Amino acid sequence: MRVAVIDYGTGNLGSMLRALEELGAQPFLATTPAQLAGAARLILPGVGSFSDCMAALTEGGWIAPLHRSVEEDRAPLLGVCVGMQLLADRGTEGANTADGTEGLGFIPGRVEHLRQHGCSARLPHVGWNAIHPAGAADPLLAGIPEGTNFYFVHSYAMHPDHPEDVIATAMHDVPFAAAVRRGHVWGTQFHPEKSSRAGFRLLRNFLERGAPC
Repeated sequence: MRVAVIDYGTGNLGSMLRALEELGAQPFLATTPAQLAGAARLILPGVGSFSDCMAALTEGGWIAPLHRSVEEDRAPLLGVCVGMQLLADRGTEGANTADGTEGLGFIPGRVEHLRQHGCSARLPHVGWNAIHPAGAADPLLAGIPEGTNFYFVHSYAMHPDHPEDVIATAMHDVPFAAAVRRGHVWGTQFHPEKSSRAGFRLLRNFLERGAPC
């Protein structure tokens, strides 16, 4: 299975590639938008601020090809960390206006600082934290018990407009969306590629069960 790990210049992607290789996939770094065509799965990582990542996607010509691959070719997409946040309509991190920076719009909602939602704990939130399924069981979380720990690094969180788009939550003084899904687009605020056995199980679920609805 060919899996495109989108490389738009935001960080080291080696750990994700190695994890996918260990799971028997055929991952490759997509360094140009044209390389998305024909990929069976797409993974959108993200390191840095929401606004900087969106600027990099825009300047690299990724926006329209990403929408074409997801909406027309029906390729399942997994956003990871800031990559999950980019799935939202807008994000405030690094934005020049209070309204925020426009995101990809795959999952209706906003990305805001945890302080805006009452978090008084130390930020950024770094380290292992338990996730808890929300709502109906999702295939991305198959075989992952309630309270399993995953590795997080963030100060911002997505707040989907539709509660049913949240498939797992976590707590860092306040609850926040740890994983989201709309159709065949998923996102994890945590890093599955850095989350040991449970993270590998989640990635395997994405490869095996992440088919369009």
